[in-house]
Amino acid sequence: MIKNDNNLFFTCSLIEFIGRIRKLKRKDVVDMLERKNIQHIYNYADILHCEPITTVTDEYIKICNIKSGNFDNISTCKYDIPSYWDIGKVYSRLIQDIAGINENKNIIDILEEIYRSWISDSISNYNSDFFYQSRDYIRECYKEGSVI
Repeated sequence: MIKNDNNLFFTCSLIEFIGRIRKLKRKDVVDMLERKNIQHIYNYADILHCEPITTVTDEYIKICNIKSGNFDNISTCKYDIPSYWDIGKVYSRLIQDIAGINENKNIIDILEEIYRSWISDSISNYNSDFFYQSRDYIRECYKEGSVI
């Protein structure tokens, strides 16, 4: 299992931040960023994180021509809104855990797979407590294919 992959944490947090700014489901952000850009962000996260995340976000929004959508899970949230860093941590831990199970798969393959799965909508539902659940519980839900 990969542990404390800071590049992955930054990549996931950036995806979350772009999704919030552009009001897009996170799978749509992944689709619009495209694999080559996600790989670039992951590879150079240690450099990119030296800039304010807003600057990096603006750069990738321009590079990838990411248009705005209408998915607004922030204004519809009835409770405390988790930070984009908190949600980045949830995704990066899940991706690391699944990478530990599927050691033959590339980390970006797993990232894309998770963001395009059902679990992304569950993590983005800030009116539930799913994203606050334990790392093990979220991993098992993902493996089972639904909330257990």
